Amino acid sequence: MGTTGELSTVPEPKYWHLRTVLLRAIETEFTTGQILPNERELSARFGVARATLRQALDQLELEGRLVRRRGIGTLIAAPRVGVPVNRHEEGWPGTARSQAWRIVDCTTAPAAPQLAKALGVAEGATVHTVRRVRMVQGQNMATESLHVPAAVLPHLPGFRAESDRARSVLRQLERLDVDGESRSVELGVAEAGEAALLERPPGSPVLVMTTQYAAAGRLVAIAVSTYRADTCKLTFGETGLVEVTPVAASSEVRSAS
Repeated sequence: MGTTGELSTVPEPKYWHLRTVLLRAIETEFTTGQILPNERELSARFGVARATLRQALDQLELEGRLVRRRGIGTLIAAPRVGVPVNRHEEGWPGTARSQAWRIVDCTTAPAAPQLAKALGVAEGATVHTVRRVRMVQGQNMATESLHVPAAVLPHLPGFRAESDRARSVLRQLERLDVDGESRSVELGVAEAGEAALLERPPGSPVLVMTTQYAAAGRLVAIAVSTYRADTCKLTFGETGLVEVTPVAASSEVRSAS
């Protein structure tokens, strides 16, 4: 169909070319935390319209290269923070040792079809879902929805407070002997609920990591973690195996959460 030839004839958008030029200037002329000149000065320097400049700046902010501060201006963002996600450093299942998780809520409800399929349980089976936010250097860096079939924790005490039930779910999971796990990572965008917890606009780029945990030869939990793609990079360590899968293979679990 001549796709390659057709694509080569598509002109590069002006804002994208400017984004490349700005990125080169950022890397050679500025340092972390330094404030960029205002839009009027930048437009004059590069000979572009303010609208084109704003598009380029928006793109660089989306990529985590720039950060805007009200009353201050546009600053050069700090390098991405390395966030460990392997069990040796992070704990099981995600009870971080060096970075803190904050519990948001805990619900117990019948599993929707997609979640039931992912967990290998009957549709409508009771599932506990613990939602948490991962804090790194005082910043909300990730959200997590941890799904656990109620049958895995048959002796879970009854709690009125969601935070108490969430902590009980996590404590009982930690007592299980994990004999297998798998992880997959895909690029996604933050939905409204996730974006609010991450303090980012909806549609912001995120890294979605889905982890399946097995104990005694059966699946006992699935954690869907959504990390900010603009400020962090995931580090898996020497033993952290990562399987990159097509979006369709893991989007069911995320949409169900």
